Amino acid sequence: MNTEQRPDTPAEPIRFDTKIAVLLREDLEPWQRLNVTAFLVSGLGSQVPEVIGAPYEDADGVSYLPMFRQPVLVFEGTKEILTAAHGRALTRALPCAVFTSDLFATGNDRDNRAAVRAVTTAGLDLVGLAVYGPRNGVDKVLKGARMHP
Repeated sequence: MNTEQRPDTPAEPIRFDTKIAVLLREDLEPWQRLNVTAFLVSGLGSQVPEVIGAPYEDADGVSYLPMFRQPVLVFEGTKEILTAAHGRALTRALPCAVFTSDLFATGNDRDNRAAVRAVTTAGLDLVGLAVYGPRNGVDKVLKGARMHP
């Protein structure tokens, strides 16, 4: 194990004052959990540029795409917890992405957007939500949810 400190690596752990979180409905199949999580975080990465870090490069100089600059925490909860969290995220005006059960029946972005647009906010059958914002604000949005096992 290389214990040498690189010049661009800080000695102290980095603490973030923000949080990226995904909340999944607890009754999803494993493949659905992965698919929903991937779709949800792509929305944050595309619309909230400060969540993206610098590009990666290996020791041979091969470049790789940048990723989030901080961990993504994944939670789960009941349909009721998800609905309440969605309402709190909207009330706090935090950037969020939604995934509804209708999206499992579509196969492309156009149809996904049409499926969400066809339903009122209160009528969305949410199976996932991604949210970004101040740590304490995101914690309040996720009240009642538990960490994904």
